[in-house]
Amino acid sequence: MPDPVLLVLDTAPSPRLGRLTGRVDVRHADASSLAGLLPAADVLLVWDAASDAVRAAWPGPGRRPGWVHTAGVRVDRVLCPELAASDTVLTNARGVFERPVAEYVAGLVLAFAKDLPGAPELRGRARHREVQQVAGARAVVVGAGPVGREITRLLHGLGVRVALVGRTARRTIHGAADLDRLAARADWVIAAVPLTDATRGMFDRRFFGLLQPSARFISVGPVACVVRSGLQDALERRWFAGAALDVSEGESPGPDGPSRDVPGLLLSPYPSGATVGWRDRLGEQFVALYEQWARGEPLPNVVDKERGYVPSADLPGGAGPDPGTGPRVNGSAAPPG
Repeated sequence: MPDPVLLVLDTAPSPRLGRLTGRVDVRHADASSLAGLLPAADVLLVWDAASDAVRAAWPGPGRRPGWVHTAGVRVDRVLCPELAASDTVLTNARGVFERPVAEYVAGLVLAFAKDLPGAPELRGRARHREVQQVAGARAVVVGAGPVGREITRLLHGLGVRVALVGRTARRTIHGAADLDRLAARADWVIAAVPLTDATRGMFDRRFFGLLQPSARFISVGPVACVVRSGLQDALERRWFAGAALDVSEGESPGPDGPSRDVPGLLLSPYPSGATVGWRDRLGEQFVALYEQWARGEPLPNVVDKERGYVPSADLPGGAGPDPGTGPRVNGSAAPPG
């Protein structure tokens, strides 16, 4: 039996596949060659998670891999209607980035509260100034997935009173209907939502108009969830005190704003989860998942392709591993290792 074909949509540096060496027929593709190589692949590893190449190549002729794994949390750059309607199992890198993103948010909360962005203006001069105390402040974390929950845990450790908001209300989590009321009382609003039809542009001029003058807004989700012209307008009018956007590769602010000279705005040019060694952790995660796939075991991190994310365990149908027999290859159960 020939080795399974693993097709890697590449970006430098390539993934380190360790234990899979010699056991897998690894082939590499870029955006221009992906469509021609897809029909031969049993598994597709989207190592270049910032690429839209899968959306463009997937609708073409020929068979398609039974399993696609993206080396990132977002799946909106992979999912297209044809992939969503197929039997292909889609997984993501859930579990790798939650803590780094939460640390980034906590760092921004402390930096804003202690006015660290303004500290360089005081260099060489002693001047009394007062800063905020973080403990006792109110925060709303929008997005009840693993990133939002980790942010909530870390902010609790700083003494912040946190309301976690998800799409569906359940124990300890508010529903979307509570968001406006909670945001209007918050000192910090943290957006950690995936990009779906429901969340695209959800943080708009109307929403920013709800915030207190002292409030700050932090987004660690896709930039498309924020109406950037509305954000810029609200900041320029001093409706609230400040904002920070985590701008990923391929998501430059663009001509519709906001620009870096908007008062109170911080733009981070790198993803908040890109800590030292993150590529190695992604590679190790994929190797572990591949070994489960090769044994025919159900995979964790299976994306609900209708919802556009991995459902949390406390949601209906969100129990983690796919309850079926696992990914299939060439119409049959996944091969043994």
